Amino acid sequence: MTTSPLQANYPGPSHYDRMTIALHWLTAILVVGLFALAEIWSFLPRGTPTRRLLQSLHISFGLLFTAVFVLRVVWRSTGGRRLPPAATGLMGLASTGVHGLLYLLMAAQIVLGFLFRWAQGEPFAFFGLFDVPRWIAIDREQRHFIGGLHDTVAWTIIALALVHALAALVHHYALHDGVLRRMLRSR
Repeated sequence: MTTSPLQANYPGPSHYDRMTIALHWLTAILVVGLFALAEIWSFLPRGTPTRRLLQSLHISFGLLFTAVFVLRVVWRSTGGRRLPPAATGLMGLASTGVHGLLYLLMAAQIVLGFLFRWAQGEPFAFFGLFDVPRWIAIDREQRHFIGGLHDTVAWTIIALALVHALAALVHHYALHDGVLRRMLRSR
């Protein structure tokens, strides 16, 4: 087994803790799944049962995403394992910037999702188990603006997540520095 440059310079653990890893991959699955649901229903006629089902699933998984995101932020700031930056200089700055922007956009997307649903004035249920109360009144006229912004932020998150994933693959296959292995469970 060879030692990566990252491991050679850092004597501590070479992997994130299990909770950090689980929250990372759960976030990735939910982001891609929520995006896919929205894109699929956009091809279906309005008012059809399948479209309504996909929208209901999007809302429920969006609420689950909100809980996972909040847990992830709390875990990251309190209990998650800290590892040294994987890169320095311009590459380190880009990595930090993309991560920060992803977190900011995910938080904004959650807020926009709530605002959009409240602007629609329709029920806001979590897998039919409970309804989310309307905390603020949003003018229905604002729903198109909020919906468009929600869509734009979704595409931006997907584009940045793709850049993030491609960078991880470059680190793994071209740089051989162990960055991707940090987010995979150790054996």
